[in-house]
Amino acid sequence: MITGGCLCGAVKYRLMGPLGDIVHCHCETCRKTHSSAFSSVAAVADTDFQLLEGAGKLSHFESSPGKLRWFCQSCSSHIYAKREGAAHVILRLGSLDNDSLNAGNTPRERSHIWTSQQAGWYQNDTELPVYDEAEPVAGR
Repeated sequence: MITGGCLCGAVKYRLMGPLGDIVHCHCETCRKTHSSAFSSVAAVADTDFQLLEGAGKLSHFESSPGKLRWFCQSCSSHIYAKREGAAHVILRLGSLDNDSLNAGNTPRERSHIWTSQQAGWYQNDTELPVYDEAEPVAGR
């Protein structure tokens, strides 16, 4: 079972289904929110994401129209984001418990997105696909 939570331990969750593919987002909002070169995320179906503890400790802010970012009020760890109308959460992979992943349930890294906004000091040396903005959606 895949589990995770915040730094102080007040918020805990588990996943009842699989993680989606990993995407590394370089947009300015993700960089500033996480104080990092990028944020690594994966989609999880709403029905597969279960808060175990700390629902009352979660707070949120709207970082862009229709997108809420949820974080622990005590330690400020970002747990997930949710877009209005989406049937999934955008799980912040830094909040995973490392010991809950193994070779049988580790998702694949898919891409780096919003590299048009990446930190000037970051040198992308990956073999993964790289997109200036969001990944193209099949059929569009």
